[in-house]
Amino acid sequence: MLKNIILIITCGFCFILSAQQQDSISFKNGIEKPNILSTHHFGIFSARINTNFKIVSQKNTTIEFNSASGNNFHPFVETYIPKDPEVQKEQSKLIWYHRNFHFENQETTPADYMNIVIDAVIKEFRLGINFSLAKKHDLNVSLRSCLITKGKHPFSPFTSDESIEWFHSNIAGGEDPYGRRYYGLNQVNFKYQDRYGNTLELYNNDFFLSGIEFNHHYYPTFSKLNAKNIYLNFGSHLGINTSKYNSSLDFGLSANAVKKIAFKNNYEFNAGVGINVLRKNLINFKDVVDLGNNPYLGTVEADLQISKYTKKKNYNAFSVNYQIQSSYNQQKEADYYRLIGKWQEINAGWHNGFSTLYTKLSFWTFIYTYGRPNFTMSLYFKEDLYVNNAPDFQTGINFKVPIFK
Repeated sequence: MLKNIILIITCGFCFILSAQQQDSISFKNGIEKPNILSTHHFGIFSARINTNFKIVSQKNTTIEFNSASGNNFHPFVETYIPKDPEVQKEQSKLIWYHRNFHFENQETTPADYMNIVIDAVIKEFRLGINFSLAKKHDLNVSLRSCLITKGKHPFSPFTSDESIEWFHSNIAGGEDPYGRRYYGLNQVNFKYQDRYGNTLELYNNDFFLSGIEFNHHYYPTFSKLNAKNIYLNFGSHLGINTSKYNSSLDFGLSANAVKKIAFKNNYEFNAGVGINVLRKNLINFKDVVDLGNNPYLGTVEADLQISKYTKKKNYNAFSVNYQIQSSYNQQKEADYYRLIGKWQEINAGWHNGFSTLYTKLSFWTFIYTYGRPNFTMSLYFKEDLYVNNAPDFQTGINFKVPIFK
């Protein structure tokens, strides 16, 4: 599936490069997009990197507010990971749900043990400021926080358990396909024990500041590329995580490219491709919960945006964004782990709490943006088409206002 998606995006990109270009009236800086990072139950504790598809450095100082709401659901599941290489080799010959590893005696069959249960609507709030550092450099400083909720109406109209299960029952998915109704709607059950015995536990209405991020971008000049309306930017990213579960420092790098085309009748098209890598927990300030033993999170992202300008030079823009991120845990462990859960009591997905930590996460995001010189608003919804509930469905809104010119 991923190869087909990449092929479609590549073909579309090549077709657009050959399209007839017109003079642009754009005051929009490349692809305007909100922060669309997922409300993943591990990801909210780390910095991660929101891809930047601007084409030039920030001219005006702006403030922005970003709010996201995502429904995360994983029934209780336990994991045993044998430490003996011979046992690992033996178990790797069996498909994961047929593995017969015996773990009763840690002395004779040593193994790492973990368990997890996640049931909550996670709301993330970001307050940021963007300003110019120099002609080709800008900086974003963002403060992020999280609220753990039951997701009851009217505060989570699209991401509540009722909304998602109504969709499953009446449109697609079938009746209670993942056990939300079985375990009870509108509940918070958020607990994780890592392989070292550390526990992360959150309750309804828990609110915490999860970190502050510094995102620097450099916009070099490449005459031949810029003449074809192709622009590159490179980013360096520093995140200071402040929650009691992951007091640490993250560092990352990013590279992004944007192709801009102006068409007749005040239409503008932008296509962006970006790649980034984040080194999680480069420095731990104190003992932390193990939120995945893969030290690096890598992300590839593509975005296609079409914009229509009005006579007053306001614009309406629609984007389709595809994002794929590397796994939180090292994938080799999936060759020999054993998962234990209540698989007989729900239809599917009982193992997702751990199995999805060993797989790549991918999302499609659909974004609408309204912009004018002194105000920008974006709305989006984000869908996990692999249905690994990390989160299942997410919505968000962003406001951006210049404060200095």
